[in-house]
Amino acid sequence: MSTSQHDHDRMDPPRVQEVADGAYAYIQPDGTWWINNTGFLVGPEGVVAIDGCSTEARTRAFLETISAHTDAPVRTLINTHHHGDHTNGNYLFDRATIVAHEKTREEILASGIMEVEAIWPGVGWGDLRASAPFLTYTEGITVYAGDLRAQVRHFGPAHTSNDSVVWLEEQSVLYTGDLIFNGGTPFLLMGSPEGYLEVLGRIKELGATTLVPGHGEVCGPEQIDFAIGYTNFLLDTARKGHEAGLDPLTVARETDLGEYAALSDPERIVGNLHRAYAELDGGERAGQIDIYAALGDMVTFNGGKPLSCHA
Repeated sequence: MSTSQHDHDRMDPPRVQEVADGAYAYIQPDGTWWINNTGFLVGPEGVVAIDGCSTEARTRAFLETISAHTDAPVRTLINTHHHGDHTNGNYLFDRATIVAHEKTREEILASGIMEVEAIWPGVGWGDLRASAPFLTYTEGITVYAGDLRAQVRHFGPAHTSNDSVVWLEEQSVLYTGDLIFNGGTPFLLMGSPEGYLEVLGRIKELGATTLVPGHGEVCGPEQIDFAIGYTNFLLDTARKGHEAGLDPLTVARETDLGEYAALSDPERIVGNLHRAYAELDGGERAGQIDIYAALGDMVTFNGGKPLSCHA
């Protein structure tokens, strides 16, 4: 299980990886809670950024990295979904058009900066201000950075109600947002396990050869199959526990994670079971459930200790 720890010194620094000509991944180790990946596309007249970071300092470092690669301004910021590790830094892109699914805007306006000190204490968040996207879509939009054509597409509820991918078809590069956690446990508490399976099938059909995941190292499409396997395991576990009349926390404690035990943040199984149970009870995909109760159960699963965060 994860431990409560906040130690910047043990983390490797963020780094840039060019995944196609003019297309970059910004990788933030170690990819656990609140430490996400971002990306940027460089054109001669402007940059398209893909997500911000969880803290003021991390987002400023990302912007400085972009500036080190090009003199062109960041004209567009795409949010792959509403979670704070991808959107808390939106306000620092003060000259960019912020683009996202319409429900991303709704979630940020409704929730603002999420109160998480009880779950992840001691993080130096900085002077954060909620800043919602102001150009939205329902299914998708296409954005250009010079000759780079980025298809931003929403395929339905999955990790959240409002996930989008950024698809560079000509380069066969897919920025997945948190549809893929490479090396980490998928997290579906605010989304839908059944929807996640469907969306994973859709992104697999795209045929990308290079994936920039929301967390973890750049990878290939095999990580889609791995996520499908985990989700089928989760759903099978949820059905058996639900039929036995056991609560999600009890089921999580009694479950052998098998090949998925080595993934980071294994306490996510508890939140995932909460969401799977809600759907088994007839709840709508990504519908309202008690998020903080599920997070509290995750802390209990973690030995009563706050969840690990090195952001």
